Amino acid sequence: MKEKIHRSPFFYVGDKYKLMPQLKTFFPDNIKTYIEPFVGGGSSFLNTKAEKYFVNDIDFYVIELHKIICSYSKEPQNLYDILFSLIDKYGLSCSFRGITVSDELKKTYLKTYYSKFNKESYLKMREDFNENNDFILLYLLLIYGFNHMIRFNREGKFNLPVGNVDFNKNVYCALHSYLNFMKDNKVEFKNFDFREFLFKIKIGKEDFVYCDPPYLISGSEYNKYWNYKKELELYSCLDELNSKGVKFGITNLLSHKGRFNNIFFDWAQKYNIYCVRSNYISYNDNTVKEDSKEVYVTNYVKT
Repeated sequence: MKEKIHRSPFFYVGDKYKLMPQLKTFFPDNIKTYIEPFVGGGSSFLNTKAEKYFVNDIDFYVIELHKIICSYSKEPQNLYDILFSLIDKYGLSCSFRGITVSDELKKTYLKTYYSKFNKESYLKMREDFNENNDFILLYLLLIYGFNHMIRFNREGKFNLPVGNVDFNKNVYCALHSYLNFMKDNKVEFKNFDFREFLFKIKIGKEDFVYCDPPYLISGSEYNKYWNYKKELELYSCLDELNSKGVKFGITNLLSHKGRFNNIFFDWAQKYNIYCVRSNYISYNDNTVKEDSKEVYVTNYVKT
């Protein structure tokens, strides 16, 4: 029977949900502590068995969202009640509960009817979040927003436009699965730069470090703070872990839209390289990039 793959309830572009069936086959069989410096939505750790988990992201809002949602793991109905109450308050659609748009609107706006229906309500909710920083509102903005991104302007205001999505069955199932995982597992969330995170924790030979950093040669929103210097620093950290006998794995793009990541290619030659069958999609363009080549690199051989 094929093992079910659990999706993060944050649904952001760049999530490893679709790649986990492949990546899981490369991960070590026995992991004491699973360590992830670039956790993002978390689909990677949600699909990895370990005794405990240390996960980190430099994005404060990403980590706070994890912490807030995780805090309801022992009382999930309380979270659902709050979410549905807010959805009703703002007058948003909620197809999971049968609150959807009219057939007339669906016929008039074939591919954008949810965005048309929810736009004004979404903008009001966005305005309220920017006034009070309620992270439950931020979670709903993430669910109803364009491409499920977390995006702020220079003034620190959340400015993502509405998307053509709503709280549907997929959202509920992902959220339910996430809460169950958090209830049954020991997960610690940290908010540091990846180097500080890796230096702060004790990492042993029975542990596993998985890195899914921003991709240097892609154009995703979360790549704007990444550069060649950070890329080289990450490789230096992984080399140091290797010298201590710690197992690691890293995913990255070798090529994308005519660009080639030479420094990643050169560094990876001393380790084990596995091709990953991926349909890489960027934040700015939802079409599949046929010329993109994604790989997984490890310092161990799976037996």
